[in-house]
Amino acid sequence: MNGATVLTRVFERPVRAVRQDPNVTVMALVGVIIAYLSLSPTFMLFYGSFLSKPLGVPGEFTLQHYVRAYSDPVTYQLLVNSFIFAAGSSLLATFLASVVAWITVRTNAPLRRIFELTAVVPNIFPPLMLAVAWGALLSPRTGLINRALIQFLGLASAPFNIYSMAGMIFVEGLITAPLAFLIVSASLHSMDPSLEESARVAGSSNLQIARRITFPIIRPALLASATLNFVRAIESFETPAIIALPARIEVFTTKIYREAIGAFPPNQNVAATYAVSLLVITMVFVYLYRRLTSSSERYVTVTGRDYRPMIIDLGKWRYFASAIAALILVLIVVLPLLVLLYVSFVTYLHVPGEKTWDLLTLDHYRSNLTDGRTYRALQNSLFLAIGGATLCMLLASVTAYMTTKTKAAGRSLIEALTFIPWAFPGTALAIGLLWTYVYVPLPIYGTLWILLIGYITRFLPYGLRTMTSTVVQVHDDLPAASMTCGAGFWATFRRILLPLLRPGFIAGWIILATIYLREFSTSIFLYSPGSEPIGPLLYHFYVDGNLGPMCSLGVIVSVICLLLIVVARRIGKVGFEGR
Repeated sequence: MNGATVLTRVFERPVRAVRQDPNVTVMALVGVIIAYLSLSPTFMLFYGSFLSKPLGVPGEFTLQHYVRAYSDPVTYQLLVNSFIFAAGSSLLATFLASVVAWITVRTNAPLRRIFELTAVVPNIFPPLMLAVAWGALLSPRTGLINRALIQFLGLASAPFNIYSMAGMIFVEGLITAPLAFLIVSASLHSMDPSLEESARVAGSSNLQIARRITFPIIRPALLASATLNFVRAIESFETPAIIALPARIEVFTTKIYREAIGAFPPNQNVAATYAVSLLVITMVFVYLYRRLTSSSERYVTVTGRDYRPMIIDLGKWRYFASAIAALILVLIVVLPLLVLLYVSFVTYLHVPGEKTWDLLTLDHYRSNLTDGRTYRALQNSLFLAIGGATLCMLLASVTAYMTTKTKAAGRSLIEALTFIPWAFPGTALAIGLLWTYVYVPLPIYGTLWILLIGYITRFLPYGLRTMTSTVVQVHDDLPAASMTCGAGFWATFRRILLPLLRPGFIAGWIILATIYLREFSTSIFLYSPGSEPIGPLLYHFYVDGNLGPMCSLGVIVSVICLLLIVVARRIGKVGFEGR
């Protein structure tokens, strides 16, 4: 057999595979895109941590950055701080969410539907602004609650200090509680009430049923919530940027920020070393989260029998339950929103009083709406939100269809690759992208396009989760009938699948667009002066002490998020009516 014959046979095999199954081409295209998005920043992050020279300079393999990092006692202190911060905030978030979810879903507490706002309203606030709002309330020098207590009770010093580890845990717990609420409330909604009814017939009280039946059954959801919130907290940079940096409390994300941006000259090698450590930690806990959710079948109580969750009559205690849920709603939603509105309308931060009427102003809004830098940042963020969310959902739709509805080879590999962005912390991904696009010959370093790639990579799992649950509801006969009539994959996807998937597509688009509009952790490392989005601009307002303009811009961003949600829901509704 000569060389030409061998080459012919090598190239014939893939051509024959494509002819037999056209999905192979689509699967290969999706695989290449996801592999590039997932693996290129991962490899370059490791590459940067092992390179002897700075970013952009050829060097040799070395372990000196790991030796430097792990021979420094500060590293072990920030490791301890990071675990205390993440564990404390995840436990607090899960506890608060469990209480509100149980009161909302399983009791007859008055106004319980209003408490579901705990999971909805925070999604329109930039997380950075929630930390700033609590800083404006509990700062030992200027905090409104501290100043009011000193003024009215005659205290010698401020009773609360938000710039502490306890303050960080408190704020991050409030920020991540809505995510925990969604996980726990879904588990409570789908629980078979027969066991609770049996316990009630046996004479158990409401408290005994909750302690012995309800919470043990939803234990997988509680563990999954705590694990996921642990990952989200340890990778978070919003709360550490506002609270840990001024308090000089070092965690992984603040250390990466100091090495990559705060140091002079910047040390991207050491930043990559710390980012690799953070990535390894998050991957371990994301793996545990997936194991917990996949093994939850052992606790299944959902059957084919029709039922509704049992509503527990709390008697006279129902008003007390409402008061507790209302207090949590106030801490997570009402108080931060009121503080943001108040600071955005006054000349300077002060305890409300008679003089407040003379200090009311619209100057902060006026300056933001007429400032060229703010206007450009809003344009950039809207482009990233609308364009990025659309591209990400299209990729998620094709990927979800190929991995759930076809038998093309490589499905398991693509599912495994989507695990990497799910675990990638925003700060580590940003450092990986910096190393990638210094060496890759694409002129996108310092432009909006690197932010777009970063956003799509990091939040692709959010879109995949939404689209996978929608795709499995589409019967296989519909796309099969289209292809039998001669339509190719892309024609079938555009004319048949996409209209059928529109509910999930719109839901995922709304989630991604609101996240992209408020994104901060990745943007702060990747933006340049011409491509600055809203997140870094808000942070620079904070660093410069411009709380009024910062809060007014935060309110404007929240209003834009609301408008995006309304418009997207209306487009989705029009689409259903038209079908």
